[in-house]
Amino acid sequence: MQKRWEIVSDITKEEKQIVKKLVTELNCPFNIAVLLYKKNLTNYKELNSFFEPELTLLHDPYLFLDMDKAVARIIKAIETDEKITIYGDYDVDGTTSTALLVLGLRKLNAIVDYYIPHRMIDGYGLSMQGLEHLRDNDTSLIISVDCGIIAFEEIESINSMGMQIIITDHHNLKSNIPNAYAIINPKMEHSNYPFDDLAGVGVAYKLLMAVYKRFGLFNEETSLEFMDLVAVGTIADIVSLIAENRIFSIFGLNRLAERRNVGLNAVMNIAGISNKLPDANDIIYSIAPRINAAGRMGSAMRAVELLITTDEKRSQELAEIIERENSLRQQFDHKTFDEACEIISKKYKNMNETSCIVISSDNWHPGVIGIVASKLVEKFYRPTVMISYNEGVGSGSGRSIVEFDLFHALEECEDLLETFGGHKYAIGLTILPEYIDTFENRLARIIKKSIDLSSVKPVLKIDRKLELYEINYSMMHWLQRFAPFGHNNPTPVFYSERVMVSGYPYTVGKNHLKLKVAKDGFELDLIGFNLGDYLPLLKNNCYLDIAYSLEMVTWMGKTNIQGNLKDMNLYKNV
Repeated sequence: MQKRWEIVSDITKEEKQIVKKLVTELNCPFNIAVLLYKKNLTNYKELNSFFEPELTLLHDPYLFLDMDKAVARIIKAIETDEKITIYGDYDVDGTTSTALLVLGLRKLNAIVDYYIPHRMIDGYGLSMQGLEHLRDNDTSLIISVDCGIIAFEEIESINSMGMQIIITDHHNLKSNIPNAYAIINPKMEHSNYPFDDLAGVGVAYKLLMAVYKRFGLFNEETSLEFMDLVAVGTIADIVSLIAENRIFSIFGLNRLAERRNVGLNAVMNIAGISNKLPDANDIIYSIAPRINAAGRMGSAMRAVELLITTDEKRSQELAEIIERENSLRQQFDHKTFDEACEIISKKYKNMNETSCIVISSDNWHPGVIGIVASKLVEKFYRPTVMISYNEGVGSGSGRSIVEFDLFHALEECEDLLETFGGHKYAIGLTILPEYIDTFENRLARIIKKSIDLSSVKPVLKIDRKLELYEINYSMMHWLQRFAPFGHNNPTPVFYSERVMVSGYPYTVGKNHLKLKVAKDGFELDLIGFNLGDYLPLLKNNCYLDIAYSLEMVTWMGKTNIQGNLKDMNLYKNV
């Protein structure tokens, strides 16, 4: 689907003077100074915090509501040899959070176990079967990570079983909160914590550091020890890579490069990224899918075991198992996507008049429907919910578009759902089959009231117009300092007008477009992922407007600048 280009307004004459001052002070290209100005980074302190953040910029964990209470309870459990069980979610955020607390509390000689629910057996979050297992294994204190904030009935059961729970979570709250011993969540009402977009692993890290402070063990070494896990969970969960999350990501990627975590090192080796400095893309496209595969296709317990093991042989065995599971997951992805597209083509005759996509099947693996829902949103640009049936209950995953808050919409459909939770753009739910049609109709009405479907189109935000002659290695050096890129700190996107296709474009891999463009005697190599359908329209010497980001690529020992093509407009009449 072609995108709607939303180009950031150019700077005014007055602003240009500030930008020129930045160019002089930083000795950077003019376009880099404009990007910094647009981020409101104009003085030394702001620039230094962005380019060279320090651990001292992290907020005090005791600003969290209930942190004092939670830490005191954990210390009591350690001092009285109570068994603590970390109860995590089965995705990357949940498994890294679990591993972090297991490793961190064991350093304090705590008796710590862990439990990750099985997606097929337990479902999402706290489950009665899992809680009974914990009770039978003499757990006194449960610490949930990346889950628990909407588990009202389960937490009442925990209390009645004689156990206590500290919830650490980052998901949205409902109008009331569960009756837990303590709740650590940056979204809590009346919380004084200044940053509410931490991932689950960021919240777990804050709890661990608060405990370390009470033990007098908080210093730079202990702050960094598990930062690789924090970075992997944070970047994989697609939270805003600004403020504290940027600090976690930068220091965590540096820690990841040191290969301290035996399990993560095994994953990087098997993913073929052991001979490079890891970046955010390596986490999103190589590390995270493999860790996620354990929870999607089998048991995420082995992902935690992988992340906490110090045995290199065992880490290799686990990494190989997870690699096979990831290959299987990819096969399920492709099959499910094809089936979903076929259902959509039959069910929705006019996508322009379709508010949302709600589809279901007995044949879909619940571990892949979230991934496939994301792909369907990318293809059709409509809020999408995919539902897989298991023993008479539908388990669903939903993904949304920029213009629509799907979590808020589910609150208006709560009477039709067994359970639900998540974020603005990503949700999970369970629903009885007889309510699915009613749910879809109500969701469609909510969407129609909220947004104008006729104007809904994927938006491509473009930062600046660029001429090909302005692209050089100095500019690339500065662009790389903006990394790690992610939500709220996206890779800068540029556009160039009326460039000419040079030579003959072709496709590589799975429908990826390769071409070269030229203007004013300068050339740029481009790759457009999943843009191979444009190939029949491109002729040698035809003219285009292109939107793209820039990256450094190394091939056969040689490093060059390449454009990552996001979209194009063809000139019909030259």
